[in-house]
Amino acid sequence: PGQRGDRRAQGEGPARRQDHNGTVSAEEHLPAPFLTRKKREWTQETVVYDDGTITFFWRAHTLTVLVGLICVLVYVTLLEETPENSEYNAKRGLAFVVIVFLAFAVTYTPDGPFKRPHPSIWRLVLCLSVVYELGLIFVLFQTVDDARQLMKYLDESLGAPLPEQSYGGNCLLWDPGHPGGPLHNLWEKCDIFVPAHFLGWYAKALILRNVWITNVISVMFEFLEYSLEHQLPNFNECWWDHWIMDALICNGLGIWCGMKTVEYLKMKPYHWRGLWHIPTYRGKMRRMVAQFTPYNWTSFDWKPTLSLKRWLAVLGIITMWLIAELNTFYLKSILWIPPPNWINWARLAMYVPAGAVAFRETFQFLDDPTCKKFGQQAWILAAIVITELLIVMKFDLKLLLLPFPEHIWQCWVAAFVGIASWTVWRFFIRRIQKPESGEWSKLAQK
Repeated sequence: PGQRGDRRAQGEGPARRQDHNGTVSAEEHLPAPFLTRKKREWTQETVVYDDGTITFFWRAHTLTVLVGLICVLVYVTLLEETPENSEYNAKRGLAFVVIVFLAFAVTYTPDGPFKRPHPSIWRLVLCLSVVYELGLIFVLFQTVDDARQLMKYLDESLGAPLPEQSYGGNCLLWDPGHPGGPLHNLWEKCDIFVPAHFLGWYAKALILRNVWITNVISVMFEFLEYSLEHQLPNFNECWWDHWIMDALICNGLGIWCGMKTVEYLKMKPYHWRGLWHIPTYRGKMRRMVAQFTPYNWTSFDWKPTLSLKRWLAVLGIITMWLIAELNTFYLKSILWIPPPNWINWARLAMYVPAGAVAFRETFQFLDDPTCKKFGQQAWILAAIVITELLIVMKFDLKLLLLPFPEHIWQCWVAAFVGIASWTVWRFFIRRIQKPESGEWSKLAQK
């Protein structure tokens, strides 16, 4: 094992490393057979058949990128007149700053765990995450009024207060005699956000690859909407909107379809051939479409109760996920960004691929005994979530400190006490006798 060095596993796995003395320090209290199995899982080659064809699109092209970038800058400098518009010049200058950074970073940033459709796309996602975090840091040092005006540089239609909207007025599911029909309340809720909810939770199931954690997050967010409707009016929804349309239909159906896709990808054989090695045109077309599917697949078995470290990690994952969800609504309200605005969709479009990589890295950090380094995408995504929360706290702390209704804070106190008590009982009070070797063998095979 000490001879592996920085050898990369084929497919999704980044470089694995051991301590200098060849020992494994993670999860030391776990039995040796279990740790041995985990080491073997993460170090063995994934069963992927690949002929190793290297084409033009898989080369680095470092000089090509440099020459192309210089040509663009020479054209802008020598052949294009600079407009007499300070605002336009400032916007274009900042845009080219970002473009130059992305060109360098995408070319030289180390590959992440994903390879398809191309490693450079995932490097671009990482670099865009860095740019977004830098933008958040800049906003963090502004006043709330300056931040709102700053949004107008991105979209001139912004900068005006948003009307307060509540969805919990008339909650009659069957309203006979209404001019719009007895089901008018239901049809009014069926807008673009219904398929958006479904697709969002379908993607979340693919990211987390665990039906229990995904459903816990779904239900917890509905409880958070109940708890925070005194702060944001658009959290005020009808009971059937919370539990039937959201939790059961949109979220539940999205999670079910996502987990079915996970099962398919887990069982699917992965056999890759170079495009020029396929004789038929139909085969070439199928291979081109397959380029947008995973190179291989890693199942996520989080095992939250296996150890205190894993239990706290899963609680942290759920908490960070819920904070990221809440940040969406609070940032829209504080910075006056309407829900249909492209900025919201761009943020979500960045979060989905970044989250996929981040949770793949997080799972390996928890599950692979030889992985000692937190993933780069996971690191930057955690920084983004915390920075967004700090912006919300700085710009409207009074909103966050609005007193909770008595029954709400009592329920949350009871929930926290219950989780803390169970944690103490499970990992400190309850003495787990060391099972026999046969039982550990069963655990190692799970």
